[in-house]
Amino acid sequence: MAARAARAADLAGLDGAVSDCFACPRLVTWREEVARVKRAAFRDQDYWGRPVPGLGPQDARIAILGLAPAAHGGNRTGRIFTGDRSGDVLFAALHRAGLANQPTSVSADDGLTLRDTRIFAAVRCAPPDNKPTPDERDTCAPWLHREVGLIRPTLRVVVALGAFAWAAWWPVLRQVYGQRPPTPRPVFGHGAHWSGESVPALLGCYHVSQQNTFTGRLTPAMLDDVFTRAKDLAGVD
Repeated sequence: MAARAARAADLAGLDGAVSDCFACPRLVTWREEVARVKRAAFRDQDYWGRPVPGLGPQDARIAILGLAPAAHGGNRTGRIFTGDRSGDVLFAALHRAGLANQPTSVSADDGLTLRDTRIFAAVRCAPPDNKPTPDERDTCAPWLHREVGLIRPTLRVVVALGAFAWAAWWPVLRQVYGQRPPTPRPVFGHGAHWSGESVPALLGCYHVSQQNTFTGRLTPAMLDDVFTRAKDLAGVD
């Protein structure tokens, strides 16, 4: 799979290769089962049921790194964070920040576009209980590394949604930028900020999961602060 990722010449080629990945048997079984059984509310829809590629322009200066697609969100719609409650919160915040042209994202053909921002996940398939294994994370890593490599010329800031995404970023430094990750690793937290030399700044943000947004652990104002800071660091107006 690493060879397939390395052969992708551009984002379109990478997205196509990601969508045709069958590397992790447990994830393949789960994503296809979810697409077959469906949730009652979506029983008349055709589920994507495949790995979910990234979203956003080639010249993005800000990247948003998530954990994995939702079983009835991206795994259903075929677009990352589209069609689930987490996406509702994220895209509303991106719209307030001027990084998305609309505040909602319900389907892959709803007209959503992003400005200066690319969204992708550390693991590209929906995992059972939203918990990929370390082996699945590592198997999927070449897709992340190649995606960052393709947007490297303009990328200035990475927003890591949650501790899993924060941890997934450090191998990128070695594989894409040829730099040794810091030791010890900086601790994840909401608003955490790490900067290195000639690499994108890293910002921590609580994940936009219902567990965080429904309990008030993550508020719209907190998200707004993160994206304001990301724009400042990236030089986005």
